Amino acid sequence: MPEKLSLFKLFCPKFRTEIMKKYKHIIWDWNGTLLNDRWLCVEAINQALAIRELKPISEEKYKDVFCFPVERYYEKVGFNFEKEPFQVAGDEFVQFYGDNFHRVNLHVETIPILNKIQNTHRSQSILSAGKQDFLTDWIKEHDLSNYFIKVLGIDNQYATGKTEVGLAWIKELKYDLNEIIMVGDTSHDSDVADAMGIDCVLVGNGHVSRKRLEKTGRKVVSNLNEFYKLID
Repeated sequence: MPEKLSLFKLFCPKFRTEIMKKYKHIIWDWNGTLLNDRWLCVEAINQALAIRELKPISEEKYKDVFCFPVERYYEKVGFNFEKEPFQVAGDEFVQFYGDNFHRVNLHVETIPILNKIQNTHRSQSILSAGKQDFLTDWIKEHDLSNYFIKVLGIDNQYATGKTEVGLAWIKELKYDLNEIIMVGDTSHDSDVADAMGIDCVLVGNGHVSRKRLEKTGRKVVSNLNEFYKLID
């Protein structure tokens, strides 16, 4: 009987929706999840590839190969770090991205969803693999600080990952682990949530293809509106 009940809970949509409503704190990934910057990442990597006379990649190819740490992703698209240090190409990417960041916008549903969640008296934070000062400045300049009790990035510009930052943050939060959920757009977000001991939902309109996200076994939604329906 317990096993049958467990299967019922797993596959019954109504029951799963009720489970989703328990969350009191949402940890958001930034790039690709709230911020619509995939296209700029493709432009940035393609300019670095062009400098080396390497073949450019499409957005579809990008979604199929992007991963953390990003050094591995660079190798997948053709960079040879036996010939030059990763930091050279990494710096070129960061320079191009930073110079063009003014062209980037949030996903169209980001602000409405942040408002809806705030109105339900749930708290929210950001956990990003982006550089802390860059992230903080963008949040302040676009007047988003009031949505988040904490904005967390990493201390280098090479997107090595955010697991350690996440583990430290989870210790500070005054919620039970089963009351916290992470929302991201990569398998790295799933891995970070695993390390933190919390649930995770992945959004399929960011940096990684839906097909790859589904291989994590996580719930995958098409956009933030679909995520909100799970917790509303």
